[in-house]
Amino acid sequence: MSIVSNISPLAPKNFPIMHSISGVRFATANAGIKSGDSEDATLILLEPETVIAGLFTSSMTRSAPVIDCQNKIGINVENTGAAIIVNSGNANAFTGRHGELAVREIIAELSTRVQIPVERIFSSSTGVIGELLEYQKIINVFDHLVDSLHVSKIENAARAIMTTDTFPKGSSVKVSSSGGKITISGIAKGSGMIAPNMGTMLVYIFTDALIDKNDLQSIVSDLNEETFNCITVDSDTSTSDTLLVSATGKSGIRVNNNDLDFREGLRKVMLDLAHQVVCDGEGASKFIEVSVTGAVDRKEAKLHAMSIANSPLVKTAVAGEDPNWGRIVMAIGKSGASADRDKLSIRLGDILVAEDGWVSPHYKESDGAAYMKRQRLNLNVDLGIGTGSAKVWTCDLTDRYIEINADYRS
Repeated sequence: MSIVSNISPLAPKNFPIMHSISGVRFATANAGIKSGDSEDATLILLEPETVIAGLFTSSMTRSAPVIDCQNKIGINVENTGAAIIVNSGNANAFTGRHGELAVREIIAELSTRVQIPVERIFSSSTGVIGELLEYQKIINVFDHLVDSLHVSKIENAARAIMTTDTFPKGSSVKVSSSGGKITISGIAKGSGMIAPNMGTMLVYIFTDALIDKNDLQSIVSDLNEETFNCITVDSDTSTSDTLLVSATGKSGIRVNNNDLDFREGLRKVMLDLAHQVVCDGEGASKFIEVSVTGAVDRKEAKLHAMSIANSPLVKTAVAGEDPNWGRIVMAIGKSGASADRDKLSIRLGDILVAEDGWVSPHYKESDGAAYMKRQRLNLNVDLGIGTGSAKVWTCDLTDRYIEINADYRS
């Protein structure tokens, strides 16, 4: 598998300062799953009393690790720690009984090493689909992983879970509450095969908040709908999408489903990571926000927004800096949601392009062309038939996307 080296032009200048989370330690190693000498195995160890919420891919061909995680996420095992083991370079998806065996063997061996029940060990794999995972290579680095665990190695983990990603993705905030400061930090990987329809690619978020598991699951599910479920790079839903949010409780500050400050802090981290995934879309050169208002309801607004965001014609027009607003009209018409040609309006940023079923009399093509040269774009549509609204985020579609995916296994 070829790993991309050219960093996305949309990448942040630096990996962010990450606040450490009490009760969470990280370790990474080169297990030899990926080609070359890059690290490709990650161990995350969580102290006892940590509660974990999770969301997973909706794919009907989901991987063995995802199925195992889904079976465990609702199990309550008291007074024990937890662990997350991740490999990159091989998705362990569509690998039959061998894939299931690989998950069992990895988890059983790790359970012995860290003295944590198998029900509290979650695994993830990302990379090529359909190739057998040489799981013994991962087991062989367990001693190194366990011996090198440290609270400060979250950036190492962010790098080790990368595949075609061009930069590591992290986000961290401190949230004020009546009891003091709560910390939330997370990492993600994702670049292609991004249209989650569940949670996301691989995302691991940690907080020292003290929260009931059901409340955490409810909050994560709610926030997912306005963050990771609102991004798309290429409309392809991965077999391996996993989002795990772990709360260690070490701050001693209790929060619940109604704590607005905690919800907003977690939303910021989730949205930041989601945007970074879009900015690292394979071959991306432009970040696009699609905003739809005036729809019948939010569901229909999102259908329109995703139709625009997933349209190859819209995305290639953006790549070519062509203000071809007719392609937005096309995408609205094919979405399957309600629309009235004579009531909708389209704007490129603040520039009114079309209204009343026709091009705006005040629109100048030169203004549209100038706007399209920006690196970050807003495509705004108002349907004029209701109060529903939605925002989604995507990137352009360039020749580089084809190059990356044509060479993916070489």
